[in-house]
Amino acid sequence: MLDAVDAALMRALQGDGRATFQALADGVGLSRTAVRARVRQLVQSGAIRIVGVLHTGILGMEALGHVSFTVNGPVGPLMGELDEREAVTFAALTAGRAQAVAQVRVADDRALTAELAELRSLPGVEHVEVFRAGAVFKDSHSSVRRLQDVELDALDWSLVRRLLGNGRASYADLARQVGLSQAAARSRVVRLLDSGVVHVTALVEPSALGSNEQLGLGVHCRGDAEALGARLAAIDGISFLASGFGRYDLVATLIASDRCRLVEVLETVRAASGVGRVETWDHLSVRKERRGGEHLVDWPAG
Repeated sequence: MLDAVDAALMRALQGDGRATFQALADGVGLSRTAVRARVRQLVQSGAIRIVGVLHTGILGMEALGHVSFTVNGPVGPLMGELDEREAVTFAALTAGRAQAVAQVRVADDRALTAELAELRSLPGVEHVEVFRAGAVFKDSHSSVRRLQDVELDALDWSLVRRLLGNGRASYADLARQVGLSQAAARSRVVRLLDSGVVHVTALVEPSALGSNEQLGLGVHCRGDAEALGARLAAIDGISFLASGFGRYDLVATLIASDRCRLVEVLETVRAASGVGRVETWDHLSVRKERRGGEHLVDWPAG
């Protein structure tokens, strides 16, 4: 059973998956040795995976749409179709105004328009409504840091591939795997992290926390939606948050270990200054959830 210290370590590793054991120890008030053992146990038990996620700009997927489906009849056939679509990175069967929701990531608005045209023709779909995301403030499956202008060579891509599989791989191991000195490997990895190309984070296995409760939110704002989004992103329990255009000013996903905690997070959002009306939909069954970089069609050589 995970305790408060494990939960604190998980949160810290979600923010920086390559944080040193000493930094983690300072944060939770334990020895470096004790923290190392706890992190190792969290990884070995499958409670967390520490991986790298790529910036969507690197993937050529800078347009993000949150799509709500009105469905006539069973939703299962639609979910099967969404699971097969490369542009769909998240899909869930929902309770609420819509019967299903999905996130679509494509290159630009033209590609988004084309994808929506195909989604409208899927089995049982009567109506599709899209929220076009502008600024993404939080996304547990993709880097949201500002992407700097940076050129990547074959060695950089070799390092990225290895970080996607093991975000805490040591500089010594990375250097040996790609044929660099340890100092050169460290310099390149730091550059990849600082430029926003890749972000190392801890992906938490929901079953490790007990039940997995998820709730979607559409938020109507009073005033500046981007300023509100930046404030709400600090709330623990929000796994996705974006401002944009459509039915809502902000769209978010909440995740919690149980219903009581989910209600607490929802009430925190509702109480925030600048939040107007909030609409919710329950994620009854998450069919697809893909992190950045898991499926690269044209992976650079190296």
